[in-house]
Amino acid sequence: MMLHRVLVVAGLLLAMALVLPRAATAADPLDNVLLLDLKDGRVTILLRPDLAPKHVERVKKLTREGFYDGIIFHRVIPGFMAQTGDPTGTGTGGSQYPDLPAEFSNTATFERGTIGAARSSDPNSANSQFFIDFAPAPFLNGKYTIWGQVIDGMDAVDKITPGEPPAHPDKIVKMQIASDADAASKKAATAVLKAQQ
Repeated sequence: MMLHRVLVVAGLLLAMALVLPRAATAADPLDNVLLLDLKDGRVTILLRPDLAPKHVERVKKLTREGFYDGIIFHRVIPGFMAQTGDPTGTGTGGSQYPDLPAEFSNTATFERGTIGAARSSDPNSANSQFFIDFAPAPFLNGKYTIWGQVIDGMDAVDKITPGEPPAHPDKIVKMQIASDADAASKKAATAVLKAQQ
């Protein structure tokens, strides 16, 4: 009987040790908020790990490595979208990591401010590139991975210089996860999140 109790307690302690670190990480809502600084202002993006956990994990990893800082918007089509995330600026590059499998959604749709993973004709070729929709794009639904939604700052997105590629392309000034940002940025991101509720 005593051995049984010891094993039960040990099992509970092990389970708590495995669950608590994850709960602590997931408890910070700012860990799923991306701050994208452009020449015309800050864009706040709500990440969607519920739709695309592998893509969100990749974006967070690259963001924390500083990968996106200074990368240009190489394809900007008015009324459709602005695309970035290619370190070569050509639309053919990506990160050092392997391509990701598609995480298409049957429930989420491409609306103004939706963030989608850019890819080639192969559905499993998304890597680091992404696009922000200027307007609804229902023809993309179920064909491209949605990993985020702009919740503030679309006015700055609307001012991204158009072109394929633009003669003088805009760059990502800085991209960071809100939970990693300075106190003032965290406070502002928290206010944006609360306004969405």
